[in-house]
Amino acid sequence: MSGLVQSAVRNRLLQLMSQDDFHRLAQYLEPVELPNRFAIAEAGEFSHHAYFVDSGIASIVAESPEGQRAEAGLFGRDGWGPVSLLIEADSHPHDIFMQLPGAGHRIERGPFLAAMAASSDLRRVLMTYLHTLSTQTAYTALSNAVHQIDERLARWLLMCHDRVDGDEIPLTHEFLSLMLAVRRPSVTTSLHVLEGNRFIRAERGFITIRNRAAMESFAADTYGRPEEEYHRLLGPMH
Repeated sequence: MSGLVQSAVRNRLLQLMSQDDFHRLAQYLEPVELPNRFAIAEAGEFSHHAYFVDSGIASIVAESPEGQRAEAGLFGRDGWGPVSLLIEADSHPHDIFMQLPGAGHRIERGPFLAAMAASSDLRRVLMTYLHTLSTQTAYTALSNAVHQIDERLARWLLMCHDRVDGDEIPLTHEFLSLMLAVRRPSVTTSLHVLEGNRFIRAERGFITIRNRAAMESFAADTYGRPEEEYHRLLGPMH
């Protein structure tokens, strides 16, 4: 039997489960370190585990046949992945990897599917998260289509800030370029805009959030609706 205690976990979904559902999973959950670039799922590959993140941030990255890549979504302690396991899919269509290192727990595919089959309440919690993730993805597509890079970057930093402790986020210009699907000079210019407005402080490898409220106002309608939906259905992310 696992010695994992529900009150000690930081993953929001593990916290929300009933005690019975948590124990269904806990006996099979194993702690796992999630270093930078750790692959939670690889496009087209069989998914052996479900991962519940306690700290760090995972990126869901879509890639075109020509090799163009962009982030379609992200999650941290608010979620789990790959959600394709909900339908017992043999593979996942996107790459999911850690963009900020952390830790969490994982469970092998077989016991995870058996636990879902045994409890409709557990499946409901996991499906509710899938709904909030699809809402986030939809608004990412909207933001990419209609908003300027400055606003998109502000939104993305706010989303990261929601999922980390403190105000420092370890991010490089190169990674921001990948996540926003823009050239690195565009990221540098946008960081200068946010820094000039005193929303952030950008240093080598780190971004510090200085004035979150002002940055939320600057981000305008790029940020907020998916977060409101998550809070409505699952409560606060922290």
